[in-house]
Amino acid sequence: MRARIGAALGTLLIAGVVALGVTTTDVLGQNAPPAATGVITGVVTSANGPEAGVWVIAETDDLNTKFRKIVVTNDEGRFLLPELPRATYRVWVRGYGLVDSKPVTATAGRDLKLTASVAGTPREAARIYPANYWLSLMEPPKASDFPGTGPQGNGILPSTQTRDEYMYTMKGCLRCHQVGSEWTRQHPPGEFASTLDGWTRRVQMGQRAAEMADWMRRLGPRGLKMFADWSDRITAGEVPPAPPRPRGVERNVVLTQWEWTNNMGKIHDEVSTDKRNPRLNAYGPVYGSEIANDYLAILDPARNIAEMLRIPTLVPREKMNAAYGQEGIKTSRIADLDRFNPTSNHNPMLDSKGRVWYTAMLRPPTDQPDWCKATSDNKYAQYFPLARAGRNVSYYDPRTRRFAMLNTCFGTHHLQFGFDANETLFLGQPGGSVFGWINTKLFDETGDARLAQGWCPTVVDTNRDGRITKPWNEPTPQRNTQFEEDIAEVVYVGFDPMRDTRVQIGAYGLIVNPADGSVWGAQESYPGKIVRLSIGNNPPESCIAEVFEVPSERMGVDPSSGSAGFMPRGLDIDRNGVLWTALSGSNHLASFDRRKCVGPLNGPSAHTGRHCKEGWTLYPLPSPTFKGTNVRSDYYYYNWVDQFNILGLGENVPIATGTGSDSLIALNPKTGESIVMRVPYPLAGFHPRGLDGRIDNPGAGWKGRGIYSSTGADTVWHSEGAMTRKDGKYSSAAKPILVRFQVRPDPLAR
Repeated sequence: MRARIGAALGTLLIAGVVALGVTTTDVLGQNAPPAATGVITGVVTSANGPEAGVWVIAETDDLNTKFRKIVVTNDEGRFLLPELPRATYRVWVRGYGLVDSKPVTATAGRDLKLTASVAGTPREAARIYPANYWLSLMEPPKASDFPGTGPQGNGILPSTQTRDEYMYTMKGCLRCHQVGSEWTRQHPPGEFASTLDGWTRRVQMGQRAAEMADWMRRLGPRGLKMFADWSDRITAGEVPPAPPRPRGVERNVVLTQWEWTNNMGKIHDEVSTDKRNPRLNAYGPVYGSEIANDYLAILDPARNIAEMLRIPTLVPREKMNAAYGQEGIKTSRIADLDRFNPTSNHNPMLDSKGRVWYTAMLRPPTDQPDWCKATSDNKYAQYFPLARAGRNVSYYDPRTRRFAMLNTCFGTHHLQFGFDANETLFLGQPGGSVFGWINTKLFDETGDARLAQGWCPTVVDTNRDGRITKPWNEPTPQRNTQFEEDIAEVVYVGFDPMRDTRVQIGAYGLIVNPADGSVWGAQESYPGKIVRLSIGNNPPESCIAEVFEVPSERMGVDPSSGSAGFMPRGLDIDRNGVLWTALSGSNHLASFDRRKCVGPLNGPSAHTGRHCKEGWTLYPLPSPTFKGTNVRSDYYYYNWVDQFNILGLGENVPIATGTGSDSLIALNPKTGESIVMRVPYPLAGFHPRGLDGRIDNPGAGWKGRGIYSSTGADTVWHSEGAMTRKDGKYSSAAKPILVRFQVRPDPLAR
């Protein structure tokens, strides 16, 4: 690490400022060096002739960080690797139906003839299939097995009413891991007495052990048997169907990879520009939240340099608790597992000044300032007091190399800037009760975090008087939750339709509508909801919420029709005001247009969200289905809308992160066509959570723009080639990767 943390603190518990003593500032320079212009060309053939739609991979260790360029061959098997920095590369071929070729050493200017070998067996070919293809071999219970009859019956909990509800729980595992990767689908020989024993132990290992074990318990005793049966069939030789090779515009995709952070790193999200102005920070660094050990990760894609800065806290880190526990059965196969992340720093965003705002736990959640409580004269606290806050808010200013910390009454998770003159920063929290915001202009002027922040609970107008009044109907959770993204079902005891109703949404995804300033959030639950909050002119009294549930059997939609969905998570909006959410459970990209709603959005049942089915359109994305079901096996951690045609596929194109399939998946809403942009190497090395896009030079065509995303797996050592074993001990040998996606006019464009 090139920087140390200084000791200068500003006003504790209001706003802190930490200055960094710097030994190098080159990483943060904004002027791009001369562009890399080298190319390697060639052709790929096998015994079958020219190989179309296969990947050619060039990688080198000659630069400051490991660097790779990956392209796809055209119809004649020809390729062109563009924009190569001066280095010596290992160049090789990977493609479905083939065995990886032996690397050839080359430098820019070479024209290569690469020979690939055809796979001899389906199992040999399947070794390089994406994780979701292997996962599709899992066989969930039949739809007729629901509702469950309990541990003494069919092994499914009676609280699970439908198979889609069961699949929702199953897919929760994919938040943190690519289930289906080599290290998850099988067990090392001889390590456990049986496959069932192996799976019993596996979900009790690692820093997420408590969470994994809890989710597995919700599947009932049958869940572990289902996973064990899946592994046994794979060990016996069962293989998934073959994925299609890239075709059409998919062959125009150019991937550039850099390693960053360290072999214990976990990047939750990254950012390269201001979402509202994609030309900000042109040719500048990409910033990532390294959540495993509380770093701000920085990568300069022009100079191929990586850096990490430890983020500061309002109290000493050693006096805080780790966000990941390490209790119980041994933490991991990894001998040197070392993570301590009390801040659990999350999603970064750039403001119009180029400052990197992010969410992080800056002090213990219960150390709540008095001005957050009902006894305060703070109008927000008097209206809806808050007893604790999970994450808070902080930013890093690259120009001054300083961090600023804002203590917040509300917990935070994702964050988005509004379009108002105050550059208001809006924040949501899974499981939280409010939407919060920071008036960043006011904070810049005063340095007073208390004065600059506000919040509103999400309350629906169920008595139809056009405003929110107290007292309101309060939600009662039906089970306790112990994890921040775990949303409980609620009931309303003694529901009174003459009162308004507070809904416990706890937004994961968050976005601001540029047309009217309303704030929207997505709740990952079954079947899931999105919520709209209008702040009004006199918050918190003027705040008013609306709720919209995803169409499912609860809204009378047949799950087998393809029009039912579940598990919204990410959320974004296009320039026409249409919301887009990735349905992680059912593998749709879903749009929601509030302008299409026909009936009233308030009234006695408005808090359920089971209205405006006409506002939804669900687009299925490509993935194999689980055995015996129509439910697809991929998982979408988040999604993003390319409002400014950065990728060259058109304006307002929604893109889902194929977290279970090493990919980004773009959708053409007009045709329903999907474009899968696969990262073929390293397998399980690209577990994307978020993404964004930047325009460095609008006059440079495809080379002046690109989309950035990073791997965010909890277990980076599950990626291809990352788990090494020596003297019976395992260690992690790889780092997370940052990937830039570009689409050129054709596969041979320079």
